[in-house]
Amino acid sequence: MLIDATAVPADRGGVGRYVDSLVAALDADGAPVTVVCQPRDFRLYSQLAPGTRVLPATESTSTRTARLTWEQTTLPTLARRLGVDVVHSPHYTMPLALNKASVVTLHDATFFTDAVLHSSVKARFFRAWTVAALRRASLCVVPSEATATELAKVTRVRASELEVIQHGVDVERFHPPSPDEVRAAREAIGLGSTPYIAFLGALEPRKNVPALIRGYAKAMAGRTDPPALVLAGQPGWDTQVEKALEGVPHRLRVIRAGYLPFGTLAGFLGGSEMVAYPSLGEGFGLPVLEAMACGACVLTTRRLSLPEVGGDAVAYCGVGAGDVAAAIGELLDDPARRSTLAAAAQRRAKEFSWAATAERHREAYGRAWLAWRSGGGHR
Repeated sequence: MLIDATAVPADRGGVGRYVDSLVAALDADGAPVTVVCQPRDFRLYSQLAPGTRVLPATESTSTRTARLTWEQTTLPTLARRLGVDVVHSPHYTMPLALNKASVVTLHDATFFTDAVLHSSVKARFFRAWTVAALRRASLCVVPSEATATELAKVTRVRASELEVIQHGVDVERFHPPSPDEVRAAREAIGLGSTPYIAFLGALEPRKNVPALIRGYAKAMAGRTDPPALVLAGQPGWDTQVEKALEGVPHRLRVIRAGYLPFGTLAGFLGGSEMVAYPSLGEGFGLPVLEAMACGACVLTTRRLSLPEVGGDAVAYCGVGAGDVAAAIGELLDDPARRSTLAAAAQRRAKEFSWAATAERHREAYGRAWLAWRSGGGHR
């Protein structure tokens, strides 16, 4: 198998954590994998997967255009030269001229169902490549039943034709934190000893951060010593965040922490009063699972795949500011329920492992190869 990791951004968001963790788990399982990556990631993958052949892309892949050009022209040649059986493209796009079995991961369907939550250019790009992958790949992987169902609604694919493989969680990075880890996270944020509600994710429209900010402010009305709200993650492009922040009373503290180093995330999530993630829809919901693994009380929504991850171990709310406010207030007033949910979340998170994800991917690679051999080409 050859995994094309050149699409992984330097800032390790959900896709990056998926590819990194999958490669490491496949390597630990002894799978015969080759990884081709951007030169900046050569050392990282060599360390994550010491038994795996790691090749840096020899041409520029630093921009989207350059990477796509490399994918369409150089990658098929590289796969042929290496003699691999299957090429896994883990982020929507794939080499169209590939004469090998191909697997493509499609992370969500919101580019079709909620296009307004993305930039117009991004939505058009990923819609086109999703359709192309569904037509041409030997097999397509999705991370949840919800994503399979949504793609079946908006394309000609049947949900049963998609391989549903849930993500895992990195328990070395995401675990119930020690007091020292909580203290280090607080220092990184500049928070002191103030209790806080945590959010982790890009500040983009799909994450529904403006409703979280307004709901938080409403929930804090009349409370003495209210907790802070800490927004951690990439700046994103949600212009409504600033407007929501302008409406927060001065007595309340909302901290935009920005991108936090991985080493502080367990302390940040596990050290919070709760993790609030009122997303409008996720292909999987890795931030929710990671918060659960840290023993956090998690508040999220029932949109798309999130109930598949949270089950009965998280609290749910609607997506409006009033819904968020009511749920935050109820959880703050009920420490026993927060504690119960935190313990249940930690137990449920143990059901998700990258080892299981890697095993399912190996099975998918085998099916893709058989499908390609029997069909003589693409699906």
